[in-house]
Amino acid sequence: MESGFRMAQDAGTPVEQRVAERRHVRCPGRLVWKDARSATRFASVLIRDVSETGAYVECLNGTPIPLYRLVFLQADPGPQHQDDLPVLRQAKVLAAVYRVDAPRPASGTPQGYGLRLLIEPRRAAASGPRLHRSPAAAEVRASA
Repeated sequence: MESGFRMAQDAGTPVEQRVAERRHVRCPGRLVWKDARSATRFASVLIRDVSETGAYVECLNGTPIPLYRLVFLQADPGPQHQDDLPVLRQAKVLAAVYRVDAPRPASGTPQGYGLRLLIEPRRAAASGPRLHRSPAAAEVRASA
């Protein structure tokens, strides 16, 4: 019988909460969005990591992007990311900016953006809805 209590995690130990595996890449790309005046804006980015549900990009130039703005992520075509996720092979992917990291001139770190990709993950689409069943119910069905 499983207890309803969980032990508190050590404060120094990070807990992985990702739904999909993150892949580290160094792929040039571009963000395209419309600003408040409906003018199309572009920014050159370096895609640092990507998963089925999100990506982190570093902005190399361009105007700052506000939080929660819808953007299109486009990876530059090239052989360096052919084996990576299909997200990088699509012409453009709709995403929402959900995290903005300020640039750090002292360390040379450019401004970064966390993007939530607004596409259906392959795993969820292929498997359909999941029903949670208890192990006891599975044993009853197997013995019947």
